[in-house]
Amino acid sequence: MDLSPGIQKMSVSQQQSGRGVPCLRCRGMCTGFEPHSWRKVCKSCKCSQEDHSLSSDAEDDRKIGRLLSDSKYSTLTARVKGGDGVRIYKRNRMIITNPIVSRKDPTFDTITYEWAPPGLTQKLAMQYMELIPKDMQPVAGTEGASYRRRQLMRQLPIYDQDSSHCRGLAESEIKLMEDFVKKYKSDALGVGEVALPGQGGSAKEEGKQHDKNVAASKPPVSANGALSDAPTGMEYFCDNCKQVVATDCPVVYVDRAGYSRQWHPGCFVCYKCSEPLVDLIYFWKNGAVWCGRHYCESIRPRCAACDEIIFSEDYQQAEGLTWHKKHFTCLVCETLLTGKSFSLDKAKLLCTTCSKTKQP
Repeated sequence: MDLSPGIQKMSVSQQQSGRGVPCLRCRGMCTGFEPHSWRKVCKSCKCSQEDHSLSSDAEDDRKIGRLLSDSKYSTLTARVKGGDGVRIYKRNRMIITNPIVSRKDPTFDTITYEWAPPGLTQKLAMQYMELIPKDMQPVAGTEGASYRRRQLMRQLPIYDQDSSHCRGLAESEIKLMEDFVKKYKSDALGVGEVALPGQGGSAKEEGKQHDKNVAASKPPVSANGALSDAPTGMEYFCDNCKQVVATDCPVVYVDRAGYSRQWHPGCFVCYKCSEPLVDLIYFWKNGAVWCGRHYCESIRPRCAACDEIIFSEDYQQAEGLTWHKKHFTCLVCETLLTGKSFSLDKAKLLCTTCSKTKQP
């Protein structure tokens, strides 16, 4: 499960370089990111790492490459040259160039999407983008691109898949985590596909679809991006909102659900938090799509202090939350609170002294 030494060194240096990065939530009140020794928050303002937008494109691509490697979605990754088998995410960027006609020589307006569904014609990919909220469209240099990066950190934290990034694991728990990751890659991890209604899946799925979500006979199957019309009289329904989907608008399919079910692009959200699933990466459980964060903590408890999955059977619980026993400490003064009085407000655990005199 370990990264190569070169990649590990790069990760450490990137974490250190996050010092001083302003907080997007505090809007100038934070003096800049100050890493905590084991919490995933800023020591200065107590906001999360994603609120400081610490990740980089290269770091994100390595993380998702690792997540998808050793799974049936490894085709979305590429091997790093000289990286001892390390794979990175082949993230699909999309560049749109529009001519601007003026009295002088024509110029061009170029728009870069940091991510777009792979395997589509540009026309269908643009249709997909237009069906998600504008402030979530990952256009380079906009709030949408920043939102995507924060969601990659929030929904798919590196410490949910890589034990070398965990501070709460005992040596005896590393094998338990490796087995946990291996199992969810085999049983739950998936990447959504985009196509027109009735055209999801590859040719091998032809003849396997059924009419659970359609109101007529089985439609023909074609490759993603094909713009052929669906048969007249056919109706398809979104698995989330249950509304009819237009036959000329793209939808999202997931292979773990079978290709008789589809979602509006804006309806492809986590069952637990209702947030759009970043880069269409989902986890399948109980007939629904989940983000990685909420899938993992539905299987194992998550520590409210260090944010890591708990693999010990001996942990602290209070008011529906869980902690590693060694992390059941005051957010301000770090005093261990086992057996002591405390206050708890939205996972902010404080000793009685700090709750009266200090605010995190």
